[in-house]
Amino acid sequence: MLAKTDFKLRYHGSFLGYLWALLKPLLTFAILNFVFSSVFNPRTGGVDTYSLQLLVALMMFYFFAEGTNAGMNSLLSKSQLVTKIYVPRWTIILASTINATMIFLMNLVVIIFFFAVKGFMPSLPAIGMFLLFSIFIYIIVLSFALITAPLYVKFRDLSMIWEVLLMIIMYGSPIIYPLSTLPAKYHTLILLNPLAFIIHFTKESLINNHFASFNQYAVFVSIVFGAFGFSIWSYRKLAPRIAEDI
Repeated sequence: MLAKTDFKLRYHGSFLGYLWALLKPLLTFAILNFVFSSVFNPRTGGVDTYSLQLLVALMMFYFFAEGTNAGMNSLLSKSQLVTKIYVPRWTIILASTINATMIFLMNLVVIIFFFAVKGFMPSLPAIGMFLLFSIFIYIIVLSFALITAPLYVKFRDLSMIWEVLLMIIMYGSPIIYPLSTLPAKYHTLILLNPLAFIIHFTKESLINNHFASFNQYAVFVSIVFGAFGFSIWSYRKLAPRIAEDI
């Protein structure tokens, strides 16, 4: 109910309403595609694959960005719930990340539409991997929120720091450009970033039907679930002081 209410209030009073959930990433996509389509535009069977890869990568990045920002701000934005009545704090954090997931699900319609217009059909394993990677992004978002939401009520500078880091993550991940444009010696290091790993192999699987090796998946899963375990431990340590810090 918290997630549903947040979703309704977010666009309440705006003329375009829920369309803003689609317009923001689409406008970014249109600009970047116009600028870079002539630079990174390999064609597979006559299909403009760069625009498809860019669209998928941007939608996944915006899911990550929206989710982490909402998760970090969740406790502070619901400070009245935290201080005046007893609500399990983790439910507030969970609701904020679910809200971001609802926006991502709306964006999936746009991805399906563009693939249909281009006449490009990914393989079933690639589609399954895309859905699995989407779940992994949610786990990463929730992990980040569990760590930063209790910290943000005390250290308000985190929002400015994260804004800068998000820009670094965007340009440090193969969203606008393919990973192949970078020297091979840096590939392993870049793919240690779970978001970069997800974006790269989502594009590779959907467009080229190319998947990561077992060892690469093992490292990736270990990092994600290791971070998730740490986030639960961190939240339990910080949760008792949330009301005092607010």
